[in-house]
Amino acid sequence: IPPPSSPPTVSRYELQKRRDWNTFGHYLKNHKPPLILSRCSGANILEFLKYLDQFGKTKVHNCSCPFYGDPNPPAPCNCPLKQAWGSLDALIGRLRAAFEENGGRTETNPFGVRAVRLYLREVRDTQAKARGIAYEKKKRKNVKQQQQYSI
Repeated sequence: IPPPSSPPTVSRYELQKRRDWNTFGHYLKNHKPPLILSRCSGANILEFLKYLDQFGKTKVHNCSCPFYGDPNPPAPCNCPLKQAWGSLDALIGRLRAAFEENGGRTETNPFGVRAVRLYLREVRDTQAKARGIAYEKKKRKNVKQQQQYSI
């Protein structure tokens, strides 16, 4: 007799993607007035990302703060806690995938619109300056260089 088959294990990424999708669904339902996914625009996604800031744990110094640009501030300050750029970027990636897995079309995916990409870039740059952290873009290797090395 074969052992009882266990349910397929779901990756951490898939579990997080499902949680994120459910969270976004609750946000739509609790929005005043309630929003319908098919009517969601980039503006609604930006509003959602800004709403999430209240649950953030990353200190982002204001321009007027004496610790602005200091990666290791010597004392506490009253600057706000926000969602870290990397968290928002990963969240949008998961929601973008979840949207299409739940029947949405790539062309109408509100998580992939230009306004969302620009907002994420602005958050990244603002947080980098405020926290004194440089976000280096990973450089892609030049295809011609790779070909030279492989010959």
